Amino acid sequence: MPSLYRRVVGALGQYLTPSDVKSLRRVISQGIAEGHYGRDRFGLNSLIHRLQTVELMADAVSPDRSISVALMLAPLAQSGFLSQEDILNEWGDDISAIVGGLIRVDSLYQKTASVESDNFRNLLLTFAQDIRVIITVIAERLQLMRAINHHPDEAAVKSVAAEARYLYAPLAHRLGLYAIKSELEDLSLKYSNREVYSRIAHDLNQRKEARDAYIADFIAPVKKKLEDAGLKFDIKGRTKSISSIWNKIQKQHNDLDHIYDLFAIRVIIDTPPEREKPDCWLAYSIVTDMYKPNPARMKDWISIPKSNGYESLHTTVSGPQGRWVEVQIRTRRMDLVAEKGLAAHWRYKGIKGEKGLDTWMNNVRDILETAESGPMELMKNMSMDVYSDEVFVFTPRGDLHRLPKGATVLDFAFSIHTKLGCQCAGGRVNGKNRKINHRLQSGDTVEINTSAQQTPTRDWLQFVVTSKARTKIRQVLNEAQNRRADLGRETLGRRAKNRKIDLDEPTLMRFIKKLGFKTVTDFYAAIAEEQLDANRVLEQYTEFATPDEAPADDRRSAEGFVLQNEDDSAGGKSSDVLVIGSAHLKGMNYKMARCCNPIYGDSVFGFISSDGVVKIHRSDCPNAANIRERYPYRIIPTRWSGAGDTAFPATLSVTGTDDIGIVTNISSVINKEKDIQLRNISIDSLDGLFRGTLTVGVNSTRALDALIKKIKTIKGVKTASRLK
Repeated sequence: MPSLYRRVVGALGQYLTPSDVKSLRRVISQGIAEGHYGRDRFGLNSLIHRLQTVELMADAVSPDRSISVALMLAPLAQSGFLSQEDILNEWGDDISAIVGGLIRVDSLYQKTASVESDNFRNLLLTFAQDIRVIITVIAERLQLMRAINHHPDEAAVKSVAAEARYLYAPLAHRLGLYAIKSELEDLSLKYSNREVYSRIAHDLNQRKEARDAYIADFIAPVKKKLEDAGLKFDIKGRTKSISSIWNKIQKQHNDLDHIYDLFAIRVIIDTPPEREKPDCWLAYSIVTDMYKPNPARMKDWISIPKSNGYESLHTTVSGPQGRWVEVQIRTRRMDLVAEKGLAAHWRYKGIKGEKGLDTWMNNVRDILETAESGPMELMKNMSMDVYSDEVFVFTPRGDLHRLPKGATVLDFAFSIHTKLGCQCAGGRVNGKNRKINHRLQSGDTVEINTSAQQTPTRDWLQFVVTSKARTKIRQVLNEAQNRRADLGRETLGRRAKNRKIDLDEPTLMRFIKKLGFKTVTDFYAAIAEEQLDANRVLEQYTEFATPDEAPADDRRSAEGFVLQNEDDSAGGKSSDVLVIGSAHLKGMNYKMARCCNPIYGDSVFGFISSDGVVKIHRSDCPNAANIRERYPYRIIPTRWSGAGDTAFPATLSVTGTDDIGIVTNISSVINKEKDIQLRNISIDSLDGLFRGTLTVGVNSTRALDALIKKIKTIKGVKTASRLK
């Protein structure tokens, strides 16, 4: 360990002051003496592991003072040897913040969450709060994978390999840490499929001598031409990473002998910034003049760099013996970006749909490109608040759920399952009981408490924030309202039957509207909830259906009424097609009753109202029995006379399949009838069925019956009948 520590201090010489080195030695020695550097689940000493990680980062990333010191202090903070206040006072707020980020990230793994989730990656970024913490975590994971080769716990090793493949290698790639990304992928393949890894490695080793000779033959003439052009450069050959070769074998369904660009030639040009593009294209033209290029394999990432800052010219050419060789052309600066992922050239492409993270990383790049100080120095001002509008919450089993900011325990319950949400009575958040409206924070572990007696209420809509919760609550409330409405409908129907009152649907609809209800469902639900008394409703309905049919205290006989002449009537109608009373009575004023809308041909009777106008009712009118029972002395015989040439309103009920065009077909049939006019149509559809109410102007029952028969023949119509 002493030699390792000396190597680390030597590698960080430009970042650490003598005072830093002295303080680190003191605090680390105390931590070792008191046993605060423990071992992890793989048996690795935490201090040695952190020192090796710092050494790795010094070589691959060029870390700053804060990252290096924080890495070595974090185990002591986790063990309780150092407090955040101790670190803040002695080392400053920047190191203290990174240590806090490392501890928060480590706490995620204590929840045994699956990292193979976009939510886990997003929560990792949220918990880190500093991009330097993410870089450190990636490097630490690479060092762990280097250390666990041949570890006896194969399941744990494969789990780490899966995490590297799914989470850390893609993050390293998007941050431009290509060397780290390639090694993570190679080790992941090695631990998850050692047979494939070993076979490819063995094949590559067997071909190494021939491959080196071929690369030398390829490079020699290219090198001479580049020198003749006056370019300063390095040129070298390299073999593709094993994981990259395996991906190509799977993608192209080939073996190792038939893989394009199994190895690559890299030309690295030393040139000032203003000459970068011209010199790269000059080198490209020299190479492609010597060797025939494959146009389909040309990639220009100099004119338009990759979204993570990668810049290079790639072309695949046919070399000696007709073998394909990939040639990469870049400048020294571009190569440094590709190898170490300089922060000055980061730009996060982002996962589709996550524009906030993309914008944030773009801003990082813009700021760092104009910076005069080191990139890591500026990174401390970059907060990872790209997911500030969201929270990430764990289940007790470690499953991770993504919710909008402000989400409550109830939102979380509905995100898991509708039934759980409907019966949610609260929850245990991080071990403490909380109400259903408790607002959640990222990293909370939530266990839902349920009650069989719990049901959604309208109050829930006041504090839930997710659309799923709102939709499900409204759906349950509507279903409950419909059940209450069915009960109210049944109650009113039963009471009406007991009192021998026929409820005419059109009249009832007008009556409900008059009472001020927006929907029929609300009306019937009010009856079920006893907000309305069913008996009182029926009394009001009867008065509404026969509004001016004589007051209860008016007991005059029919002889006491003076029948008005046509000239005396106010908007009345002279008897022309009706014989009211004796045949010699002429000029009597009458009105067709709205409760039953009689038409020519119906069996009818007259009812003398208090204003002397005769109301004409159908004999089967819903109110006929009530009128005959209460006012027999006001009934006057009435019959039709003459020809039916006057248009009377009649209402039809039509039901059928909710097919496109069925309403048009019904309207077409009505319009073809010479003496029938369509006055109004109302259609409701539900679950593939429709119910329509039609009002037509018709001159006789014979014409109406004929129309009903024609409507019944229309394809999709199930029933058609006249409403009473």
